[in-house]
Amino acid sequence: MDTSSPAPHAVSRLRTARLARSTKPFLARGGPSGERCAGCRLLPSHCLCGLRPLVPTRAGVCLLMADVEPLKPSNTGWLIADVVADTFAFGWARTEVDPALLALLADPQWQPYLVFPGEFVAAERVVTDTLIASAEAQAGKRPLFVLLDATWPEARKMFRKSPYLDSFPVLSLQSEQLSRYQLRRSQRDEHFCTSEVAALCLELAGETHAAQTLEAYLDVFTNHYLKAKNQQPVDLDDAAHRRLCDLRLPGDAIAGGTTIAPSPTSPHTA
Repeated sequence: MDTSSPAPHAVSRLRTARLARSTKPFLARGGPSGERCAGCRLLPSHCLCGLRPLVPTRAGVCLLMADVEPLKPSNTGWLIADVVADTFAFGWARTEVDPALLALLADPQWQPYLVFPGEFVAAERVVTDTLIASAEAQAGKRPLFVLLDATWPEARKMFRKSPYLDSFPVLSLQSEQLSRYQLRRSQRDEHFCTSEVAALCLELAGETHAAQTLEAYLDVFTNHYLKAKNQQPVDLDDAAHRRLCDLRLPGDAIAGGTTIAPSPTSPHTA
């Protein structure tokens, strides 16, 4: 498996900056121990870099991350940055705001949408399935999904104590899908992991291919992570890897050299 690492993206750079501020090494709980690939945070024997899909999107994602989230090997905001080129990542602090975050939110090319349950905000701020029409009405602005990447208690605190987000519409996701994330289970099944939230947002923005690719990539990442944790080899020909490969379009690229033959039933092999 190719262990060459792609160029660091926004979450990777935030992780590096956060590690530089640490006074002691960060020790992940529950995951595989030992050397990790800098590009995907997995053991080199289970490296995912060669399977990283590169999908062009009009939409962007802004991750506002709780302090230790960039350090967690199981964090799925990393996967969003792998797939969506216009992913931005900032650390959250109650007492200060990164000027680069404020500049991004004020950039006229973007229409930010704060993704959060609508039950916690005034009804006039909430949008649901009208996102595409709303985006088109914003003079051609590109949708920018602002995700609070944190545990649920942390995310509620971040929501309450980030007044610079108060002027933006709140995208409240309405989905019957239950989370399939197996690495860091929420106490409530209806709580999605960060990459699942991003996939739902991309779907609403009309980015169906990117949404499906991100979902498939999460499944492959989960597969590699759990196999590494249990000291089992990865099967590149299983259903999760096949689905990710089948979603590749002729113009798509992958970040490394690993190749999986498309399934004979793939809609993109006809």
